[in-house]
Amino acid sequence: MEHPILFLNILFEKLGLPVVGAEHAHTVLEQVLQPHVTYTWVVMIVLLLLASMAAKTLEIVPTRGQNVFEAIITGIEDFMIGVTGEEGRFVFPLIASLGFFILLSNYMGMIPGFFSPTANINTTAACALIVVVFTHVIGIRFHGIKYIKHFMGPIWWLTPLIMPIEIIGHLARVLSLSIRLFGNVFGEELVLGILFFLAGLYLAPLPMMVLGLFTGFIQAFIFCLLSMMYFAGAIEEAH
Repeated sequence: MEHPILFLNILFEKLGLPVVGAEHAHTVLEQVLQPHVTYTWVVMIVLLLLASMAAKTLEIVPTRGQNVFEAIITGIEDFMIGVTGEEGRFVFPLIASLGFFILLSNYMGMIPGFFSPTANINTTAACALIVVVFTHVIGIRFHGIKYIKHFMGPIWWLTPLIMPIEIIGHLARVLSLSIRLFGNVFGEELVLGILFFLAGLYLAPLPMMVLGLFTGFIQAFIFCLLSMMYFAGAIEEAH
């Protein structure tokens, strides 16, 4: 569900660039100018600016802002280590990046004139593919060829039955991660769009926007938690 007016679409139209719906996008330029792509770049630029500002203000004696920033980062890292174990510390940059990207993407759609990239299945599927592919990269890194044991089951003669089930289960992780996130964010966008259209920009949509702040955080948390669990499963020995 897109907002009736998107600021970037207006800008592109003023510049004479093609702005069409996804179903009518045929050229590469038209596909690149789709809202879920352009607003993904907005999210990435905002995150880069925030990270740059945080890095420039680091002091030996922490200020109040630095204390808050360090508490958030340390809290995320400690929670992740509790799930993956000490061996999984190296995946913290990926988990933190996905968490901040998804959280900001979820919240961006609540601003009139902006679009939430995670309200498009292409964005959530891309995030899910990164997680699932990296899960197997981790498994191969820790276990080498023995990683195949994760798909074979506890008894060798059950392998023909267990292996197809395991493969389907791992492929289903992409659907699970992407559709859960997309469905919840898209639903919020849809309800907000209806409320803005029927009741205006002020009091009526406020309860839904407050709820959206909570659910946006929860969806980012669930995505990262499931990713941590997948990484932890790839790190541990097969049984």
